[in-house]
Amino acid sequence: MYKTAILGCGGRAHSHADAYRFVNGGKIAAICDMNEELLNGFGEAFNISSRYTDLDEMLVKEKPDVLHIVTAPVLRGTNERIRYPLMKKASDHGVPAAIVEKPIAVESEDWKQIAGLAEETKTKFVVNTQLNFHPQNLELKQDVAEGKIGEIKFIDASARSTPVDQGPHVLQLVSSYIDNSRPVRVLGQISGGAHLDSAQPSPQFAAARVQYDNGLHVSVAFGTAIAPSASDDPTVFFHKRVFVIGEDGFVHWRFSSWERSTRDGGYEGGPLNYGEQDVIAQGNLTNAVFDWLDDENNIHPTHLKQSLAEFNLLLGIYYSGITNEVIELPFDPPDGLMDMLRERL
Repeated sequence: MYKTAILGCGGRAHSHADAYRFVNGGKIAAICDMNEELLNGFGEAFNISSRYTDLDEMLVKEKPDVLHIVTAPVLRGTNERIRYPLMKKASDHGVPAAIVEKPIAVESEDWKQIAGLAEETKTKFVVNTQLNFHPQNLELKQDVAEGKIGEIKFIDASARSTPVDQGPHVLQLVSSYIDNSRPVRVLGQISGGAHLDSAQPSPQFAAARVQYDNGLHVSVAFGTAIAPSASDDPTVFFHKRVFVIGEDGFVHWRFSSWERSTRDGGYEGGPLNYGEQDVIAQGNLTNAVFDWLDDENNIHPTHLKQSLAEFNLLLGIYYSGITNEVIELPFDPPDGLMDMLRERL
């Protein structure tokens, strides 16, 4: 039974903890948050008595096998980027594995720091892009893997929230359908500066044509102005989708529905309850971390280097939009990219 701990007791952490209904082989032993009201409320809600306001103290005393880093990319009330410092602290303490909330970074500078950490750490970091593990998504991916739609010819994927907010989910979904093939070049367009000074700075809208190492071409779109609806719910975060087109059919996963067409099975489709699917997916993602700890060959689908490649693609879309050039990937994003976006947008 693996021992786990949670850093950050806000709303998103409740989803991580609730998913332990579907987790085998691990149990939450301790929690940490600087906000004692959040800390104690969370502890009472999930019956966790070991509570800390200092991360170092928790890691020294509890020695968790897995740390859930469920924090925003910036420190509350400041503009301080905290993804890298918290991940470095987990690495320095020798935490065997850690689950980090998306986005893994927000700009060039913290992406470079975390990419450097990925080359030296022994901690098995994974990014919490859990859509990969939604039961209906797993079924559709199995259909594709078994060749039921034939050779993949094209993928179209989108989200109506900003690129940095839901883009990591969408780009990981694309990766999951093509065995984590890496992107090699991108031509992107960007628009809208309304979110550039937010806690997650990003263009408001973006679209791109991406080529992957396996030769596949993919179209992605982000933002309400250009991304299609994927749900009847007006909430902007609820409009994620991936459409995989093969020579003999297609599969289409959306926030609240799914469909597929195969040569043998014809057309099928139906509604989805995202909440029910998502809590199971969160449990599946956590179980996959335990599987990786059990066996080095069971590499987690959303492991850090894969997620960094996907975020490098997102930065490439930004830079392509600034320079009006095709960007070869991976690329070394310039420092001050957010300032370039502010000037341009």
